[in-house]
Amino acid sequence: MKRSDEFPQASRRTVLRSGSALAACMVLAVRPAKATPDEMKAAIHKVIGEATIQTGKVHLDVPPLVENGNTVAISVSVESPMNAASRVKTIHLFNEKNPQPNVASFHLGPRAGRAEVATRIRLADTQTVIAIAELSDGSFWQDSAEVIVTLAACVENM
Repeated sequence: MKRSDEFPQASRRTVLRSGSALAACMVLAVRPAKATPDEMKAAIHKVIGEATIQTGKVHLDVPPLVENGNTVAISVSVESPMNAASRVKTIHLFNEKNPQPNVASFHLGPRAGRAEVATRIRLADTQTVIAIAELSDGSFWQDSAEVIVTLAACVENM
């Protein structure tokens, strides 16, 4: 008599067949863990649409050379009075070689006081980082920086 709490026994052949099918599905579903500059441009286009981006007003502060890409300090400041009539609505960060090109979006309210954000990001490789600010008048402003990474994120052995 078979107990109801026992699991059915699978043959070695069944287990190998199931494992092979699962491995094949995983191989087909894997995509590179690195975006391309074209994917970054598409991500920027998705955020700004057909608007033109001007240079100036935005200051991106990131070290030009980082030893370890696992934690890179980055800050963005935007020249703006930050009042109800004229303010920064959003600051976006993009990069060209990480798995996701849109790193972060910071939404600022009219009472933010200053248009400044700071964070730490991971950089998979040497690449360009772009900061884009959307102002309340609908204009977009940007700054960019090339960051050289000597030890890429996700590669370091422990």
